[in-house]
Amino acid sequence: MPGSICMIGDSISKGVVFDSMMNKYTLLKDNFVNMFKGRTNVSVKNYSLFGCTVTKGLEIFGRHKDEVKNYDYTVLEFGGNDCDFNWAEVSAQPDKAHLPKTPVDDFERKYQSLIAKIKECGGHPVVLSLPPIDAKRYFAWISKNLNPKNILRWLGDIGYIYRWHEMYNLATCRLANECGVPFIDISSAFLEKPDYSSLICEDGIHPNKAGHELICKTIYRTINRYQETCA
Repeated sequence: MPGSICMIGDSISKGVVFDSMMNKYTLLKDNFVNMFKGRTNVSVKNYSLFGCTVTKGLEIFGRHKDEVKNYDYTVLEFGGNDCDFNWAEVSAQPDKAHLPKTPVDDFERKYQSLIAKIKECGGHPVVLSLPPIDAKRYFAWISKNLNPKNILRWLGDIGYIYRWHEMYNLATCRLANECGVPFIDISSAFLEKPDYSSLICEDGIHPNKAGHELICKTIYRTINRYQETCA
């Protein structure tokens, strides 16, 4: 087990969940990063931010690169915000072309750059895959106070949201392989469950407490297998 890890990612690795009772986003105390920290002797520093894209991740690394090199591993988790759209604009103009926050080619290029920069400073990057989304819940979420019919017209079908998100997820897998860095597949851990939606918040995209528990267990098992392979 490594002695120290730093995390750079978005709201999922930050531990943000949607609390249906309070009807707002909150920080989950028992998020997967804190759970992993509490169950091991590993020191963890979390630089993740709500709404973070890989572009912002590069900025975060730039501010902390002298610290990043001192950690055994730097775990990266990006894609969920990068693939997102301005849904208000889509709703208002469904017949126009709309770009995501980070087009997939830019996403891969910037992610590859971030991995390379971490290596250059003496760090050891690890790429974390994305948990799957619940397309129906997410569509209902993004359509609130907007025009669902217009958004659906632009999408073509609700399932396209899932496929689009999965395209970015597959990009993370491809990048890890091309860059020769460890990859932790949490996606499969969700998808093998008969009802993975029970592990996702009302908004359709953030894992709930049970989802974070699954992520923690998956990371723990993957690290142990990796160390056994390298022993």
